[in-house]
Amino acid sequence: MSTKLLLCDCAGAQRVDADKIASACDATCSKVHTALCTRELETAAKFMQDGDVIVACGQEQEVFRNLAEELGVEAPGFVDLRDRAGWSDEGADAAPKMAALAAEALLPQPITPSVDVVSEGTCFIIGPGAVAFDLAERLSSTLAVTVLSTDDSEPMSRAYDVVRGRVRSLTGALGGFSLRLDALQQLEPGGRGAFAWSEPRDGAGSSCDIVLDLTGDTPFVQAPAKREGYLRADPKDTVAVERLAFEAAQLVGTFEKPLYVRMEETLCAHSRAEQVGCSNCLDICPTGAITSAGEHVSIDPMICAGCGECAAVCPSTAITYEDPPVAALLSRMHILARTYRRAEGQAPRLLVHDAHGAEMIRLSARFGRGLPAEVIPLELNVISGFGHSEMLAALAHGFARVDVLLTPTTERDALDRELALAEAIAGVGKLGLIDEADPDATSDQLYGQDVPAPLADTVLPLGNRRQIARLAAQVLNPQADAPLPLPEDAPYGAVAVNTDSCTLCLSCVSLCPSGALIDNPDMPQLNFQQDACLQCGMCRTICPEDAITLVPQLDLSDAALSQQVLNEEEPFACVECGALFGVKSTVERIMEKLSGTHPMFATSEQARMIQMCDNCRVNAQFQHQDNPFQSAPRPKVVTTEDYFSKRKDH
Repeated sequence: MSTKLLLCDCAGAQRVDADKIASACDATCSKVHTALCTRELETAAKFMQDGDVIVACGQEQEVFRNLAEELGVEAPGFVDLRDRAGWSDEGADAAPKMAALAAEALLPQPITPSVDVVSEGTCFIIGPGAVAFDLAERLSSTLAVTVLSTDDSEPMSRAYDVVRGRVRSLTGALGGFSLRLDALQQLEPGGRGAFAWSEPRDGAGSSCDIVLDLTGDTPFVQAPAKREGYLRADPKDTVAVERLAFEAAQLVGTFEKPLYVRMEETLCAHSRAEQVGCSNCLDICPTGAITSAGEHVSIDPMICAGCGECAAVCPSTAITYEDPPVAALLSRMHILARTYRRAEGQAPRLLVHDAHGAEMIRLSARFGRGLPAEVIPLELNVISGFGHSEMLAALAHGFARVDVLLTPTTERDALDRELALAEAIAGVGKLGLIDEADPDATSDQLYGQDVPAPLADTVLPLGNRRQIARLAAQVLNPQADAPLPLPEDAPYGAVAVNTDSCTLCLSCVSLCPSGALIDNPDMPQLNFQQDACLQCGMCRTICPEDAITLVPQLDLSDAALSQQVLNEEEPFACVECGALFGVKSTVERIMEKLSGTHPMFATSEQARMIQMCDNCRVNAQFQHQDNPFQSAPRPKVVTTEDYFSKRKDH
């Protein structure tokens, strides 16, 4: 049974064109109701009992969820047409946008994989005794509490454990924290008077499910606000400490932890043969969830906060984001742009935002100008991972412009970098970041934008992020007759080789993680396939002659997909058998340096071996007087006759 869209004009506060929405997004729509959440609630109940429905209301979701629970049916879906389209200075022209938003709501979305995290309520409080003991007293009835007192305060209760010391290190997340403690002293409860303490010792270990940090000092973990189970407050702020107690009491049970990213170790270009290449994800991860693990990186899913920056800057697509996957995001952008055009819209703009941005849009709609009719909002869980591939793909889908609405807590490192890369490929004026905390100012900026013309012939980019970016770049630059210059940290580019310095040792080939540098088994030759190059710099690092330079650029021609020769030389012919081996210039250079000067090649006969292939050189060594492979003569085999002959002699 198809899903039905229940439309409502919110007491006549907006204009809703049911026929245009139905025809543009191929959906079954109800008539336009006026008060579905109040007077016409029985009508909504009938629709919900008849099958799957999506209610075109964002404000009264709880009303319809409670109704579904009372009816014993599945809760409906929701799409907010009012705040994102209808309530606007241009609401009368918002029918194409309403159709696009309705079509997006009808699109099924994948479920993010997750893992269960179990917290049994083992709590570790770190801070001065005056605050920590009082907090522990109140939490001890619901949590198993241990207090690490950072001063000499004396505990007066045995309802919780108390130790003294300092934290050397703290790792892990909710349900799996590990602590390393120095100067640890444990309380000795026996005896009269003040409690006694054990002798301090270093290197003690402990584990817990929840950590409450009341030190008021530097946090023990990176990005403490993003570390689940790590709660922190200023000990002087009574309200913050009370809030901490409430939050800690809720962190007991089994929780679902989304697996935000997926790692394909074989594609990682982090390191080869102890030579470090790419470290983009290590440098940008705000929580420290990514660590080096030899030739690839390792991601701790319990620490990962799901910002997506690592996937955005990964040059090889070894790290992919799963909340949502890039394919699902592209499907949403495609359906938005396609439906908008089918509803006779002309030049749609895309506004990418998160939950904070959604609230700004609602405030602007209720009290301000709202969004322009051609600005289509796209809400994501996080926006910091919206990289250059997604920006270019949106333009290729037919959006005239793409803006990302920042929030005060947005991680901007990847966004700034990815925007610069996307602008180098697509050109200026088509992409931007909106950094406004005022909803009215945000609306004014959107209304005042100069909007370029969208693509006349749109495409549907598919594949991984590199393939998406290349396909989008080709349609955005149809007349490009030369490679596009890119910023220094771009993941696309060429390798320039100084042929005067290069000796064709092929060290670069052996370390290239993507196979962009290739040798020729039949002759001394260094080949290069530009489309595969990650610009990781490993070839430049390993080159003993410093002959390699990276050239960040994007070649959109077919030549980038095939091999090109960077350097080649004539092979040397063996003076014995004529077989081709090595590089002629290298052999001649070695002859010039070693022949007649080095003790091992003092004679012409010895020097001649430099000009032999491997097989002939081994044969010559065996026949040489100073054969290094020669052993002592084999002793004569003793037989029975030898023993008899000795007896006769005696």
